[in-house]
Amino acid sequence: MRQHGATIPVISERPVPWGALYATRVERAQVTTFAQGQPDAEIATDQLGPLRVVTLDCGEAIIKRAERDIGYVAERAYTFVLQARGQSSFKHYGHQIVLRPGDFTVYDNAAPYHLALGDGSHLIMLRAPAGVVKEHLPSPDFFCGRRLGADQSLASTAAAMLVSLVQQLGEGLSSECRDRAARHLMAMITGSYVAAFDKAISASSIMAGRHWKVKLFIEQHLRDPDLSPSIVADQLKISSRYLRMIFAANAETPSAYILRRRLEECASRLADPRWRGHSITEIAFSWGFNSAPHFTRSFRDRFDVSPRHYRQQKLDEVDVAQAAVAAAGKRRDAAPAFAAVAA
Repeated sequence: MRQHGATIPVISERPVPWGALYATRVERAQVTTFAQGQPDAEIATDQLGPLRVVTLDCGEAIIKRAERDIGYVAERAYTFVLQARGQSSFKHYGHQIVLRPGDFTVYDNAAPYHLALGDGSHLIMLRAPAGVVKEHLPSPDFFCGRRLGADQSLASTAAAMLVSLVQQLGEGLSSECRDRAARHLMAMITGSYVAAFDKAISASSIMAGRHWKVKLFIEQHLRDPDLSPSIVADQLKISSRYLRMIFAANAETPSAYILRRRLEECASRLADPRWRGHSITEIAFSWGFNSAPHFTRSFRDRFDVSPRHYRQQKLDEVDVAQAAVAAAGKRRDAAPAFAAVAA
């Protein structure tokens, strides 16, 4: 049975009611919006054989799945996401990408993610049990957080097939047709990934699988100030030498990866207006740093600017953008009154 999402008003700049709907029909996460006025959000779900189909329409919003939300995972699954309309930015497994119409990405429900939706976004999400995905992609973690562009391989064909199937689900399909369609759809989407990333996955599948397990562990413990390559190796029962070999394939050491990811998360908080009330040191320490001078030096090396100047620049950009949106809204509100006077 198709569940039509209730149309729920979005509240500006605070956790919104449809966050509860997202938690119920997709997964636990924190949902925040910055949309002007009172736009609507809608989530609808349906079942396609073993696959769960979710359509999401909303204004500008952020969906963040954190470590505390992951504790509620009942079944390991992977979700393929199609940006059908609008634009989004997505952070997952250490990757940061921008999604435009026709682009795909995939994420692991057992790992954190950060999805920033642009205004007028329409997403189609296809959730599949891990076992189903691994029938087609033996190492699905390799693809998590990566962008499959609309112009890559068979992505446009896969997108058209997914959109068409969602439309047909609304019109009604038999169980037999749903099962058959699910098999063909999974083959098409995963085949697109394999074709697009063929060269990247030509390395040892065992090494690739280890790499993404290590990354997942690091992402889940990034805030821990004691996290180090030796801790990672010990917890995953591998040698420090083998850990270095895993990262060498991407020309990055384990220590450099941990530092880069911490700096990226700190930079994200510094640029976020919601964190204005938190000091730079507080933000740095919340992401595993335990020395303010070390954080400042590392941040400057990474971004070529001090944390303070970076924060001021980004927040000024946000203030200018918000002022422009507010001014445009006032002009729209004033237009009818002006026209009436003119008449």
